[in-house]
Amino acid sequence: MKFAKEQLAVYFIAGSQNVGGDVDKLIQIVEDACKNGITMFQYREKDRSTLSDAEKLQVAIQLKEITAKYNVPYIIDDDIDLMKEINADGIHVGQDDTKIERVIAECQNKIIGLSTHTLDEVRAANNVDALDYIGIGPIFATQSKFKVKPAIGIDELNRLYQESTHPAVAIGGIKEDNAKAVLTTNVDGVSVISDIIDSSDIQQTINSLKGNA
Repeated sequence: MKFAKEQLAVYFIAGSQNVGGDVDKLIQIVEDACKNGITMFQYREKDRSTLSDAEKLQVAIQLKEITAKYNVPYIIDDDIDLMKEINADGIHVGQDDTKIERVIAECQNKIIGLSTHTLDEVRAANNVDALDYIGIGPIFATQSKFKVKPAIGIDELNRLYQESTHPAVAIGGIKEDNAKAVLTTNVDGVSVISDIIDSSDIQQTINSLKGNA
């Protein structure tokens, strides 16, 4: 699947740890989210995950079937082997994950994303032509991930986005009630975990995250 920056508009991230280990719930939420307008999905099995490698593979396969049905780009978080095994659309890594040089060498013709937090990291990413997009954040404080870096806020998001030569998605603590403020920076999209997982009306939530409500 070819990358287009419009695919970053509502970038949903989730794994079993975000639903208390309930894999069936995860699969249902991802299908509902794909059906109702998310533009990219990342399977991220970290932090409190208790899945074995075999279980993770089976979930990854099921999620691929769902994302393919709705033509939603499917990204794997920091697991080159899994990405290759299921032929996912791409991979995303953080600054402390698999080195971006290895990712680029082994993941040709895949969508490649990299998390950034500082001006120096954004400038370093500018020198990596093979990158398709960067994540910038966390914008706000978040409880969805362990070991998160300090929130940078909207003004710093704007500064880093203006510096970036790559499309960028804002990450961290983004919800319906602050998405419009984030989008005033003209960043290419917002990335969310809990706001979709905990939503009682996924369609309404996704519309709000797009700035349409």
